[in-house]
Amino acid sequence: MKNAILFLIAIPISQIIFSQEMVILPHENPTELEWQGGEKSTYSEQWQTQLISNVSIPTLQIFRPEPSANTGTSVVIAPGGGLRILSINSEGVDVAKWLNTKGITAFVLKYRLLPENNNALPNETEENGNASSAMTKKMSKVLELATSDGLNAMAYVRGNAKELGIDPNKIGFMGFSAGGAVTMGVTFNYTKNNRPDFIVPVYPWMTVLGNYTVPLNAPPMFIICASDDQYDLAHESVELYSAWSKSGMNAELHMYSKGGHGFGMKTQHLPSDNWIERFYEWAVAEKIVVQQSQP
Repeated sequence: MKNAILFLIAIPISQIIFSQEMVILPHENPTELEWQGGEKSTYSEQWQTQLISNVSIPTLQIFRPEPSANTGTSVVIAPGGGLRILSINSEGVDVAKWLNTKGITAFVLKYRLLPENNNALPNETEENGNASSAMTKKMSKVLELATSDGLNAMAYVRGNAKELGIDPNKIGFMGFSAGGAVTMGVTFNYTKNNRPDFIVPVYPWMTVLGNYTVPLNAPPMFIICASDDQYDLAHESVELYSAWSKSGMNAELHMYSKGGHGFGMKTQHLPSDNWIERFYEWAVAEKIVVQQSQP
């Protein structure tokens, strides 16, 4: 794909036998949003994970399975964080590494976020709160940019499928919370070249998207959420499933009674810890993933 820049970062063989690759995606900014400085990273004691903020340049980090295990299936992963931060490990890198063990190539997407020019993490003040009208407008604009980043990620992966060793007809998009909104933004705006072959919205934030219509050629969908999600995303997930189902589209919903919000790959000693196993079982049943024969 034109205008994509590839970086190879050497990783010691004792850690992983492949190089990690970082791709800078094409990006334009037709908004008045301005970022100062680069990305900011910090560890959140509240969420017990590393967080990234102030992303102005969208990138893909590529995680490859062992060549002998490669199934050809791949997934673009969009971490969550309210369009203000990215939970880069538990909803990104850790997911990618797990998928690699199943022979699935993974691409962790850093999509553009709201500018956070003065703080490593968002400053949750009344003026800056998500509920204010000014912030709502900014959210809408950054969601458009993030959706564009998601579409460009899909186009890059499909356009370079041969070089990446993947099947151009088995590329999925998975997103968590705000990343789920990006997932659905991609789904509602795709063209032939950047259509996901399957989608996995995990506790997706749907209200930020407004009203939506199920595409005529909607991809199969696997939804994950917990009934006790503190942001009330369970009902949004049920409505999304119902919309797909009523339109005659392929959809599966797993709603856990407990799990809260943002569980990602964290261990809570709850059934929701195993959501990614359920995704894999669905992918095999749908022939999205063909299991490799055991020696």
